[in-house]
Amino acid sequence: MTSIIIPVLNEELCILKVLHHLQEHAQEANSLELIVVDGGSTDATVQLVTDYAPKLNFSSIKMITSEKGRGKQLHHGATLASGELLYFLHADSYPPRNYDAHIVKAVKDGNPAGCFRMKFDSWHPWLIIIGWFTRFSWKACRGGDQSQYITRKLYDKIGGYHTELPIYEDYDLITRLYESDQYHVIPKWLTTSARRYHDKGVLKLQWFYMTIYWRKYKGATIDELYEYYLSKCD
Repeated sequence: MTSIIIPVLNEELCILKVLHHLQEHAQEANSLELIVVDGGSTDATVQLVTDYAPKLNFSSIKMITSEKGRGKQLHHGATLASGELLYFLHADSYPPRNYDAHIVKAVKDGNPAGCFRMKFDSWHPWLIIIGWFTRFSWKACRGGDQSQYITRKLYDKIGGYHTELPIYEDYDLITRLYESDQYHVIPKWLTTSARRYHDKGVLKLQWFYMTIYWRKYKGATIDELYEYYLSKCD
């Protein structure tokens, strides 16, 4: 079984769309476990999932709560997952058709962790360029928006998501996987929302992200990075 884990916080505008997408684009939805982990939504997210769940034909659906923080939510979902394969997905990212079969095949081919290529739902030239580069295996081209699959065995071995991190939890996990030479990019395209880029300004937000990456490389603490993120990107 594959367990799909989606962290949410006030995602009423997109949560039903991604749930419907996951069902319609799975090869075998009835063999998948779906876990939605809420971090304290104050909108209708939880109610929408609760009401919509009976209409879906996944093997099982869990709507659970967790402390706020994507790392905390992702790890909490993993601890309650039943699957031997874990698939972490953002609420505004939409994997390709037969995504479940592609993940299983990648694991059977000897690739216990990885992601899909990614493109934005935008024709902005810079976002097209960013998406184009996700086809390469370089660590710098990775990010949580691409989604993350990993076997339960490997997740437990490397310690899973570090729940104390307020930011960069995806990249932290990816870094540990690269260090152990355990990363694979499935050559299929996932589509993710460009809403944050358009809200903040595409080039401006990309500059902020690059600044965070550079500051981390130069030795900035996680608290310093988080303070910068809150002031510029949130």
